[in-house]
Amino acid sequence: MTGTDPAAAGPPSKRGGGLLRSSAVFSAMTLISRIAGFARDMLQATLFGTGGAMSAFIVAYRIPNFLRRVFAEGSMAMAFVPVLNEIKQRGDRAALKSFIDHMAGALCAVVLVVCALGMLLAPLIARLFAPGWADQPELLGQTALMLRITFPYLLFISLMALSASILNSHGRFGLPAFTPVLHNLTMIAAMLWLAPRFELPPQGLAWGVLIAGVLQLALLWPALGRLGLRPRFRPGFGHPEVRKVGRLMLPTLFSSSVAQVNLIVGTAFASLLAAGSVDWLYYSDRLIEFPLGLFGVALGTVILPHLSRRHAAEDASGYNQSLDWGLRMALLAGVPAGLGLLLLAEPITATVYNYGQFSAADTRMAAISLTAMSLGVPAFMLSKVLAPAFYARQDTKTPMRAAIWTVAANVALTVALTTPLWLYEVPGAHGGIALATALAGVVNAVLLWRSLRQRAIFTPEPGWATYTLRLAGACAAMAVVVLGLRFWIGAWTEIEGALHRIGWLTLVIGAGGATYVVAMAALGLRPRHLRH
Repeated sequence: MTGTDPAAAGPPSKRGGGLLRSSAVFSAMTLISRIAGFARDMLQATLFGTGGAMSAFIVAYRIPNFLRRVFAEGSMAMAFVPVLNEIKQRGDRAALKSFIDHMAGALCAVVLVVCALGMLLAPLIARLFAPGWADQPELLGQTALMLRITFPYLLFISLMALSASILNSHGRFGLPAFTPVLHNLTMIAAMLWLAPRFELPPQGLAWGVLIAGVLQLALLWPALGRLGLRPRFRPGFGHPEVRKVGRLMLPTLFSSSVAQVNLIVGTAFASLLAAGSVDWLYYSDRLIEFPLGLFGVALGTVILPHLSRRHAAEDASGYNQSLDWGLRMALLAGVPAGLGLLLLAEPITATVYNYGQFSAADTRMAAISLTAMSLGVPAFMLSKVLAPAFYARQDTKTPMRAAIWTVAANVALTVALTTPLWLYEVPGAHGGIALATALAGVVNAVLLWRSLRQRAIFTPEPGWATYTLRLAGACAAMAVVVLGLRFWIGAWTEIEGALHRIGWLTLVIGAGGATYVVAMAALGLRPRHLRH
């Protein structure tokens, strides 16, 4: 093994092409996962609706999911990947294996303690994150019960994320990107087979979460063996590179999970509002996650190891060009995605959720929060690229400072926007929480961008003005087509049958997407522009 990384070789266009191909592979696998996720959400909404035990499950699911951002693909990965690639760049295979062994041992030890504390303190955690349920002891008890089931999921998903980071750093993006499919399929199986066997059916979903974590880790474990990098768990707190990851990780504990922190804040506020508010926010957030998972997470996952290699190789030009490419791709996908969700909030919500126990009123309420949250999609997408630009340089403090301001802005905006709606009992007060989340995402992206520019880390490549005009023109054309078709079709909740709704929605999205692509091409965008 040599110190030269093949991915680092070649002219800028080749590097851009490699990133585009890797992102496409990741996005294709994620698309399969999101389709399975839609099936899961449709079934969940149809069978369980909103409120009661379902709200308890959502809170019990969100808390370990928040910690997952800390110990799994968020904070840990952002600190681990640059150090891993630094060792890999030196070409010392023995040092690489030793680092992985000790990192796995340290991670396992810490997460086991966190899981034990989470299970022990489940009643207090439930009360902390759902303060509005203080006068509903039965609901808090159900939340605590399901928390004790979902917390061990954190251990398996953390080790899965460590495995995925190793595979991604070796150019194996497909299998890690496929693991969420297992999660969704397992959850579907839990709804159909496990849930009916429990007196409290959502408890079956909690067990499904735990089983999904085990299966995701089991899928990646053999792939590490084929690379000869399957971890042997060794106590690693004294290992110099593990300690370096720890130092890098501490500031990222907050910054890499800013979106999840904002969701937890929103969930706590939603528990004070009308029954069902927690669920409406959850279901709209699941729809927002579709473009973010399909494009944003793909870009962030692919670009982090690439930027860290560029920085380790002291290739400032390659670093700048790769980051510029990532930002353009984030806007290319994020702006039309956010606009599409904004224009089609109710049709999408009705098509995915409005069946069985999920009523037309639930659909309208979820559409309100989806409309508000869609305004932040371009900013959420940009942050998936901007934050790795700092982590690749082993700078974790700058994103942490931006995250602190972002969460502060989110809390202030949530109070300012939601309190008047709550006091005057305005229907859809939870929309204020969603709007605050979107605006806080804009704050985060602006702060990260400003830091890059002020410190001269990044200089935009030529052509941004033309690119922005093309983007604006194509989105305007898309909006005209989408709105025209929506008004022609009429009220979505009055369309009978899931297949009819899916068919009409596919037509509208397909027509809007085709218009966007054709308009971008007519305005001068060519495939070669996507390669640098």
